[in-house]
Amino acid sequence: MGNAYIVGAVRTPGGKKDGKLKNWHPSDLGALVLDELVERTGAKGEMIDDVIFGCVSQSGAQAGNVARNAVLSSKLPESVPGTSVDRQCGSSQQAIHFAAQAVMSETQDIVIAGGVEVMSQVPIGSNIIDSFKEGHGQPFNGKGMTARYPGVQFSQFAGAEMMAERWNFSREDLDAFAYASHQKAITATESGYFDNEIVPVEGDLPSGEKEMVSIDEGIRFDASLESLSGLKTLSENGVLTAGSSSQICDGAAAIMIVNDAGLEKLGIKPRAKIVSLALAGDDPVIMLTGPIPASKTVLDKANLSIDDIDIYEVNEAFAPVPLAWAHELKANKEKLNVNGGAMALGHPLGGTGAKLMTTLLHELERRQGKYGLQAICEGGGTANAMIIERLS
Repeated sequence: MGNAYIVGAVRTPGGKKDGKLKNWHPSDLGALVLDELVERTGAKGEMIDDVIFGCVSQSGAQAGNVARNAVLSSKLPESVPGTSVDRQCGSSQQAIHFAAQAVMSETQDIVIAGGVEVMSQVPIGSNIIDSFKEGHGQPFNGKGMTARYPGVQFSQFAGAEMMAERWNFSREDLDAFAYASHQKAITATESGYFDNEIVPVEGDLPSGEKEMVSIDEGIRFDASLESLSGLKTLSENGVLTAGSSSQICDGAAAIMIVNDAGLEKLGIKPRAKIVSLALAGDDPVIMLTGPIPASKTVLDKANLSIDDIDIYEVNEAFAPVPLAWAHELKANKEKLNVNGGAMALGHPLGGTGAKLMTTLLHELERRQGKYGLQAICEGGGTANAMIIERLS
């Protein structure tokens, strides 16, 4: 088995719902990060063996294989193929897994993995809702699935409430974690920690004027515990609010992954090595606990303990997810989502895995840490986990 290295990683800023990035076509936003990644690495377009993009709501502007459409919207030659992946919120982390497996097997040498989601244009669940309206059926009511889970309405919101109850997290616990996410994101932004990873994007102002966007729009610079505690809960007797949930987001990210032959072709040094990959399937009703078994497996495969890891990125789909993960892994919360997470920075669904990996890589380099771990919960009760080792 060969090696898999990361040689470049970029992302757009996160655009808030109906914000400055709302008018970007998904394939054009994907093309932007592709072009930037190729320029930064010095790769020639014809060197790229494949482009694998995550995208969850593959309907409307994101239908028709958005990965290939991003290639055709970019400066890459027509000879570069592309394919789109849906593993729900972990889609672009799965794209990274597929790219790593391709170069490890040495069937390909240079692969770009990434993802895009413009949720302002293609809302979450639109592929399901639109299909239902057109009479094309629903994904969760097949005979086998309804017999196995009678009476179950699969919902991430319900699953997050179940997690809060199972791990005994109070409303105050969740609000405090959400507040900390914003505070960390503010510090990272004002300190310039994201500057090297973000590709500035031309955005649209309500006035019709253009403005370059280089800061994640979802950060609430005026956030306070008082304002978060004043938000209405999402369900009548629940503890979750919009503040302790991930933000709707427009964004894209891309990672270039190569093997030793790819390094030789490019003539550059690797920035990180992919140490281990893991997947997990867990209870699809509570749905969001998969990062726990996936992380235990990825650590076992790497022969590492949680204490060996310098920083962790666990997607903040909802506050109970990383909190439960930290409890079960006995992880140091000071190493968790150190620059904030999706509650402050946004969760562009199919683009989130590559977005988080971009931040993880750059933060490892800034801190001169050695190992980073990333895990993402996903619809259906699955999860991806990965460990990287900084090399530069």
